[in-house]
Order: sequence, then C-alpha cells, then structure tokens
Amino acid sequence: MSPEFHIIGGGLAGSEAAWQIARAGGRAVLYEMRPLQSTPAHKTDSLAELVCSNSLKSEQEHTAPWLLKEELRRLDSLLLRIAAETRVPAGHALTVDRERFSAAVSEAISREPHIELRREEIAALDFERTWIVASGPLTSNALALEIARITGSERLFFYDSISPIVDAESIDQSIAFRASRYGKSLDGTDDYLNCPMTRPEYNAFVDALLEVHSVPAHIEHDQIRYFEACLPIEELARRGRDTLRFGPMKPMGLMDPRTGRRPYAVVQLRAENARAGSFNLVGFQNHMRFGEQARVLRMIPGLHNAEFLRYGQVHRNTYINAPALLTHTLHLRGAPNIFFAGQISGVEGYVESIATGLAAARFALGERGFPRETAIGSLCAYVSGADPENYQPANITFDLLPKLESPPRDRQQRHAAVCKRALESLETFLCAHV
Repeated sequence: MSPEFHIIGGGLAGSEAAWQIARAGGRAVLYEMRPLQSTPAHKTDSLAELVCSNSLKSEQEHTAPWLLKEELRRLDSLLLRIAAETRVPAGHALTVDRERFSAAVSEAISREPHIELRREEIAALDFERTWIVASGPLTSNALALEIARITGSERLFFYDSISPIVDAESIDQSIAFRASRYGKSLDGTDDYLNCPMTRPEYNAFVDALLEVHSVPAHIEHDQIRYFEACLPIEELARRGRDTLRFGPMKPMGLMDPRTGRRPYAVVQLRAENARAGSFNLVGFQNHMRFGEQARVLRMIPGLHNAEFLRYGQVHRNTYINAPALLTHTLHLRGAPNIFFAGQISGVEGYVESIATGLAAARFALGERGFPRETAIGSLCAYVSGADPENYQPANITFDLLPKLESPPRDRQQRHAAVCKRALESLETFLCAHV
C-alpha cells in the first residue's frame, strides 16, 4: 500500500507538494478549507489562487528569481509548467493569467488519481500521520492555535498588502503610454502602461497620501510589522517626500512620448490577463479606505476615470519562527512527521512558496536535503538557520546563496557564476538520485 501524506492548504505550496508526492507514487490527501471558510484576500475556491499579484518575477537570465524557477523546472514542477502555459506578456517577468493558472492547477490536481482533495478545515494535528502544513499567510485561527500548541511558541504575524486593479477601458491611453523600462522586453513588445507625473502632480499626490484616512488596523500602529518589500504606499509617503519616486514610482528608463523627456515620477500598470482587460497598479498596495483609494488614485494622470475592479487591502500574514522550530529538511525538530512549506514557514513570494512545497514533499518522501549551492537549498538553509530573534520573511536573493571562492569583480559575471554553480550542483544531485 502506498504511503499516505496529509497536506493542509490548496495554495501554491500545498498544490505543488501534493503533485510531487503523487508523481513519486505516494498518496496525497489535500485539505482546502475554501469555500467552507473563506479568507479576507481570496475571491474563489480554486486551488493555487494568486492573490497579491499575477507575476512570478524576473525571467531575465542569471537573476536570483530566474535561478529559482530554472531549478524548479529541472525538478519537474507542476506549477512552473502551468505558469508557462498560461503566461501573458510582461517584459522580463513571468506573469500569468491568474484565472487560467488556478483553473489549470485545479484541473491537474483533480485528474491525478493519487490525490484526494477534501474541502474541510483542519484544526488538529495528530502525530500518527505525516503532515505538510502549507496553510499560507491566512492560516485559520483554529489551526494557528494548534500550531502554537504543538510548537510551544506564540504566533508571529505581520500585515501584508495587495494592490488595486483597474479596468483597462477606463484608462486614458492618450496620457498613459506603453513602454518597458529601458526598452527591455523579452518579445520586443511594450508590456506596461505608464502614467507620467510632473513635479506638481507628484507633490499633490504625496500630500493626498499623507492626509488620507486608513482602514482601522484593529491593533496599535506601532505593533504593525509590514514586510519591507511590500509596504503600503501611504507608509512609504510617510518615510519621506521622495521615497515613492525612488521606489514604485521611479521614472528611470522611461520617456514620455508627449514631451520627449523623462517624467518626474511614473505609475506603472501591468496587465492582469491575456486579454489585457484589467491592469494591476505595480507596487501600489495600500491600506486606504475604498472611497479614499478611488479619490486619491484618480489623481494619477491617465486614471482620472479609473474603474476599480479590486481595491488594495491589508490582511494578516501568519508565519512560524522557523529557525527556532525547523530542520533544514523543513520538519519540526520535535516532530519529524510534521513539515512546513510556503509562507507559513517564512518564505515570501509565489515561486518561493512553490519551491518549499516541492522541497517539503521530497523531504517527506525521504530526501535528505538539496545542495547548499542551489537556490532551493539556500532557501531551506535560511528558513532553518536564520537568527530566530529577528526572523523576517525572505524572497530569494543572491545573498542567501554561498559566496564564490574567487568571485569576478563584475557583478553580472558574478551572478552568472553563482547560477552556473547552482545548476551544475543540482544536475550532479539529480544524477546521483536517479
């Protein structure tokens, strides 16, 4: 009889974990609480629903996000394969049609005979079964309390944000212009709409952000711990008048065709689906009341008549203090049958969640770890080996990987060498496990 593995959460990590177990000959029981119990961020009951964005980050060769995706492709990731099938143009980013992506994942999981999908909430973990906890940043209260009971730790949480989406037909394209930053695009097309701002327009926009009324957080402001890579725009505005202009609104690499000059600031819009029927305001996650969002964001040139299909929100993001709790193979130090994967383990990002889902499945099946030189191995090393006193969620970056012994001075050459070493190490690892 095939071994049985119980996976909590039908998101990116859980779906990938279930698939890997099934393809290896195990039996996966995948639990997803939606639609019986929803979350503040999800809109459907589909598996692998993308919430914050539809981008799986850079596909530019020899970047850290590219390396992680390349490793996953070589490890036969289901979700990376489906991402390629549902891709939409977005310059150097791997961006997908979110509805087609989640529908394809849901279909693949439902067709796999070795995966049983159960629509129910799990609130208790017994030590007789093998578990992969991939319940995500919106883990239910009941399960979070159970995890706290098992680990002996209090829940850790911070507040994360999602960006607004506008209807494409409501964008004034006589003002917004199509261009990729520095003209870079994988297929030669201009994949972003850009809303240019003059200095007076930018200053008026920042003034409005500083005066805006936010949604009550239900906790004291000084207790809110935002993830630094996903700060609300009003929080960025409070950090300095030019912070936005050097962050999500940076004009570098763009030229306004109406003036022939670089704008003072730019808001970039990225297509949400294959028909370009809607656009995501890149980096514009916020915590404003919906009415205030509409008023302030319509100050952006080109968006004065914008129709919002989704407003920005802030939601709870729960994760464990993984360095204090997990081994490098992602299981609890006191319970080798309980594994963690995805954002609840403290990785940040869609591809990072997929990677730890794949890794946790292979670890549950008996794998003893990935090479430290690989991006996946380095993610696992960070999750299990970071400072538990100041643990923060992490995206994949080159500083997580071991340094080269004799690194080239040129940064691009250095990154290329790190990627070459990682992929060679992975290939050697895979050959040894055939």
